[in-house]
Amino acid sequence: MRHCRRRWRLHRRSSVLEELVLDVRQHDRASFQCGEPALDDYLRRYAVQQSAKGISSVFVLVDDIEPGKILGFYTLSAAQIDAGQLSDAEQKKLPRYPLPCFRMGRLARSLENRGGGIGAILLGLAVDRCLKARMYVGAYALIVDAKSDKVRAFYQHHGFAACPDSPMTMYLPLG
Repeated sequence: MRHCRRRWRLHRRSSVLEELVLDVRQHDRASFQCGEPALDDYLRRYAVQQSAKGISSVFVLVDDIEPGKILGFYTLSAAQIDAGQLSDAEQKKLPRYPLPCFRMGRLARSLENRGGGIGAILLGLAVDRCLKARMYVGAYALIVDAKSDKVRAFYQHHGFAACPDSPMTMYLPLG
């Protein structure tokens, strides 16, 4: 998994973007700033530890011009959700016990890349990774916990639905 690498070219830039597993020897965590102190602190202080302990996997987006500079990152971990937290329509077609899911615990793009679509790219990469993992491990949805109304609107724009009893917890069915 350490050598997992995906590349593509954005037409508005002359660089090639790559999604990689966070590597402390290669990626500069100290200079990353997204404007949210808790996310910056997580990347600097906890990401490596949690990854090593199997709590979450951390993926970074970099470009080939400055491969050590982190443009954004996201984390994934295993999770579950009670079917009763989903919409009535979803509940009707699902079993009545907790459903296996993936959780995107964090997603952040650097301040320099605000408005450049990096957040949407990171979200797409996370969903793609979940869909690929789902071929080997059962999982119903990708879950996120929005920390603000602005963040909730971002996820809603990308197809996530709010849990009726907890509108800041959102899910995207992977089926």
